[in-house]
Amino acid sequence: MNRRFHYVVVAASSCIVFFLLFGGSVVQSATPQDSPYTQLGVYSDVLTKIKVEYVEEPDMKAVTMGAVNGLLESLDPFASFLNAEQYKQYQAEHGKGKADVGLILARRPGYFQVVDAVPGSAADQAGLTTGDVVESINKISTRDMPLAFAELLLQGDPGSDVELSVLTAKQTDPQTLKMKRAPLSYPAVSAKLVTDKGEAAGVITVGALLDGRSKDVAAKIQEMERAGAKRLVLDLRWSAAGPMEEGVAVANLFMDSGLITYTQGQKQRRQDMTAVASKAVTKLPLTVLTNRGTAGAAEVAAAALQDSKRAKLVGEPTFGDAAVRRPVTLADGSAVILAVAKYYTPGGKAIQDVKVTPETLQAQYEVQAAADDDNGAAAQPVKSTKDLILERSLAPAPAK
Repeated sequence: MNRRFHYVVVAASSCIVFFLLFGGSVVQSATPQDSPYTQLGVYSDVLTKIKVEYVEEPDMKAVTMGAVNGLLESLDPFASFLNAEQYKQYQAEHGKGKADVGLILARRPGYFQVVDAVPGSAADQAGLTTGDVVESINKISTRDMPLAFAELLLQGDPGSDVELSVLTAKQTDPQTLKMKRAPLSYPAVSAKLVTDKGEAAGVITVGALLDGRSKDVAAKIQEMERAGAKRLVLDLRWSAAGPMEEGVAVANLFMDSGLITYTQGQKQRRQDMTAVASKAVTKLPLTVLTNRGTAGAAEVAAAALQDSKRAKLVGEPTFGDAAVRRPVTLADGSAVILAVAKYYTPGGKAIQDVKVTPETLQAQYEVQAAADDDNGAAAQPVKSTKDLILERSLAPAPAK
């Protein structure tokens, strides 16, 4: 897939003038319907019609960039095309640990959709959550903005402001939010013993699978066992950050054998990651909680534990983001950041394509109707504040 994509982008950027002048009919007639040459012919015909027939003189640069971004979006909502200047900025600033507002984004569809807001961050305090749509950043439309460049725009000096225009499920019109950037601080792994329903359960909450968090999870497992837990609940809701290796390591804490996950791509040979018996720390019954904000490493762990029959999953389907991404540089200094391999469940499903779906589906919130006000105006629905997914996971199993 990436070879074809690389060809299409190079050809589109270097030969667009030729196609606009001569069209793609010759190319189309000489090649099979599913070849990249035929598809380029279709692309060139569309561009020609736009230039000749559109109601006004089009900005062909914007049209071309829109086509490239549409191509990327159809492949991978986390992919980006950066022009030469943007890629230089990306290389200079990526991974420098600047202050941020705490948004994890993907492109689904058109504009940027929020995957997660880091707990305690400016985005979280502003009430942004999974599914909200970011229409602009500092008054710049995100319509054809590369994802990697948007992430750079959200970063800056501590205390500096960033302005977002956002569409949420609660508001029919876009709202403008001004937030201050700050160093991100992800919540630590936490645990509590719940004994009010059924047998004692140790609930371990993992807000992010950053480097080393699997060791923290192992420590919490042992703490809960010492406290008398007879079963465990691993809460991976809203966990969308961290390297994939941590997801593998967390799964291995509960698995003493078997395949955890594997990666594979067009040019990447299959690489299996299997459980090591000496790294498993517990055999207690396990339930894993997921929701639409569960992504990346947390999805790898959840999928492994589900497919291996080591755990039951309760909650919502996950977001769908588990891939190996790398920059692929082009001749003019631009670059495409795209998936070169995907992470698969032990059963052979690409997590990014199918997500991870719990056996027991339970919505995160229950929407309740509110009473009309004194003036007769219809009230807006109100979300229940109960943690319905956790409650469902703690409920005693039905008698057989």
